[in-house]
Amino acid sequence: MTILCIETSTSVCSAAICKDGVPCKQCICLEGSNHARLLPRYIETLLSFAREQNLHIDAVALSEGPGSYTGLRIGASTAKGLCYGLNVPLIPVSTLAVLCEAAKTSLSSNSPKDGLTSNSEAVLIPMIDARRMEVYTTGADGSPRAVVVESEESLLTPSLSGEGREGAFFFYFGDGAAKCQSVLTSPNWHYIPDIVPEARFVASCLATISGPSRTITDLAYYEPFYLKDFIAAPSHVKGLR
Repeated sequence: MTILCIETSTSVCSAAICKDGVPCKQCICLEGSNHARLLPRYIETLLSFAREQNLHIDAVALSEGPGSYTGLRIGASTAKGLCYGLNVPLIPVSTLAVLCEAAKTSLSSNSPKDGLTSNSEAVLIPMIDARRMEVYTTGADGSPRAVVVESEESLLTPSLSGEGREGAFFFYFGDGAAKCQSVLTSPNWHYIPDIVPEARFVASCLATISGPSRTITDLAYYEPFYLKDFIAAPSHVKGLR
């Protein structure tokens, strides 16, 4: 199965072609908010690559949030247009799950932390910046939630800190993680830098999605997952105040 994957939920913009879960080609920019300008170019490059390799696009997979309102809307509108044009289904994937896939790759390729053995449990805590000391992360059942990070306890749901996890290592990462280092100071809490959601990891998440939830058939009414309502701030542009 060949899938065109799109990731625009943070300041990173990327798109990739993946076949049977393996990335074939990825285009990515780490330099900030250029999604509207770059994403169409990336899509054109990837579709040309697919034609050259005789790859037929079977679906479009989208990192659907939570994250940046503007970035999510750019990704969703582009994905929906592609699905209409190519007559293929849209598969939404949680951005927090995409971040976890990126962290797993980093952990497997880097030296283990002091005290972490093959028998130690590694708990992954993705964090997407939600301004100030608030982050988007996962809850007790794996569902997204918004949390004001004041201590380790504010992040530890019963399922994350329950019996048998006394010696667990907690790894936190994402664009909302760096600001939490001054709060998360326990020895078994470790910050992993430079973990960003990438389109190539979107396909890695699809193995956990099955059944009817894999596809969005009503594209006209599909919206990204914002988690919080958008609140417009006063304009700072002269003449619009």
